[in-house]
Amino acid sequence: MFFRNLTLFRFPKSSSKSLNELEDLLAEHRLRPCGPIELATRGFVSPYGRDSDELTHRSGNYSMVAIGGEDKLLPSSVIGEALAQKIAEITDKEARRIGARERKRLKEEVMTDLLPRAFVRPSRLLAYLDADAGWLLVDTASRKAAEEAVSQIRDALGRFPATPMAPSDSPRTLMTDWLVSGKLPPGLSLGDECELRDPAEAGAVVRCRRQDLESDEVREHLKSGKQVFQVGLELDERIAFVLGEDLTIRKFRFLDIVMDELGDDSAESAREELDARFVIMTLETKRLLEKLDEWFGLPRPDERD
Repeated sequence: MFFRNLTLFRFPKSSSKSLNELEDLLAEHRLRPCGPIELATRGFVSPYGRDSDELTHRSGNYSMVAIGGEDKLLPSSVIGEALAQKIAEITDKEARRIGARERKRLKEEVMTDLLPRAFVRPSRLLAYLDADAGWLLVDTASRKAAEEAVSQIRDALGRFPATPMAPSDSPRTLMTDWLVSGKLPPGLSLGDECELRDPAEAGAVVRCRRQDLESDEVREHLKSGKQVFQVGLELDERIAFVLGEDLTIRKFRFLDIVMDELGDDSAESAREELDARFVIMTLETKRLLEKLDEWFGLPRPDERD
């Protein structure tokens, strides 16, 4: 259940009040099946899985939710073949050309005919909210998917002014300085991957994996003016991650020290296992978020109640 990626948002203190009623508010926005002519639907599902009706998992001030989705699979090749066949039938029967406007209408008819028979692909996206510190973390590196998750929560709460990160200090500048100087904040160490770019438009891009980031090879790229857009890091030998210049966190994972604290004993139920992992994840991630705030300046939005 551990998140693999983190896209970060912050919300003001006034929004925390509505989280007390989160379970009831989400109930009105459950995922429903795709209708016969719908391409997709979104809604909330249980973080415990399909056998549960509960829509939130709580631990202290933390609430985890799951946004479910159903998407119809209708490949363009299938649509194109059906449309070509329909156009050919009309051409043969009426001996005339099909104009652009009619072609568009025929394509819509083809999709309407095909949609009820299309396969449905289910999906699930996890997120959790920290009511105390005002964080929303979505388990994705896709900004689009994260924004859609925020929209789903906003629809359920009625109002939810969560905003993406707006750091006071440029992450790209600070991360570049870390690699150039070799001086990182206390507890932080370099991993073995990075992405360097020439900041000029259409400039060169260098991606390193399984690479000593303090090597002469990397330093030469930095001397030539390239900047750090992503860098692998470890915090206190407990968490490893790749930090992007937009503060999106990829390849988020806990190291052996944390996993040993979780223990090898199997939980009596899936619910207990989820709770144990969620507690560890939120506590360790809180440590990381506090450090990100310290390094880059990530103030919580201020809004009057």
